[in-house]
Amino acid sequence: MKEIGNIHLCWRQAKGSNRIPIGTIKHSVTGGVRFSYNQNEVAKARKLGFQHYEGFPDLTKVYDENVLEIFGQRLIKSERSDTSAFYEFWGIDTQYKDNDFYMLAYTQGLLPTDNYEFLADFHPMPNLSFVSEITGLTEAKLEADLLKVGDKLSYKREPNNVFDNKAIGLYLGELYLGHVKLIHSRVFYKTNTLLKVTVHNIEKNGFLKRVFIKINS
Repeated sequence: MKEIGNIHLCWRQAKGSNRIPIGTIKHSVTGGVRFSYNQNEVAKARKLGFQHYEGFPDLTKVYDENVLEIFGQRLIKSERSDTSAFYEFWGIDTQYKDNDFYMLAYTQGLLPTDNYEFLADFHPMPNLSFVSEITGLTEAKLEADLLKVGDKLSYKREPNNVFDNKAIGLYLGELYLGHVKLIHSRVFYKTNTLLKVTVHNIEKNGFLKRVFIKINS
């Protein structure tokens, strides 16, 4: 799991809104797992209605107890009958299926009932492979048949992007599609080796609704 750096807890006001990295989960051999809020980002989020994550009410405290137990409640239970398809979708190495830090990093802890995401700051290592998503599709309204699973995408660094100074723009040929998710984009700045980006899964409703991508070293 050396490829996983810190995991950033992101919140957004609504689907289609900008993601705000309100907190950070850190994992170390000596310090265990700790969670703390990012004060500057929390200040921005509070103006949009954010209060606190359930289980971590004190915005100024560094939490070092029960961090993964609380966040891990979002994860699929390994005894469920549909876990095989879930693990396959997210590219899970099943030897780590009971490791909540790993599972949060690779599955993003997504739930349909709220607007939180757990986005890992991955390190470029041999055989790195993780699933991310193209952002900005709500506004783009791209035709549903524009992409197909397996399509290879190109990318460009956008260090002057006002929303993300590690932004990565994604393209099909010369056509701009959107960006790699916040935080996930950082891995592209940590290596001079070309990473591979392919379309992994598509949700559509007349237009492209959600496009998951696989990022490989």
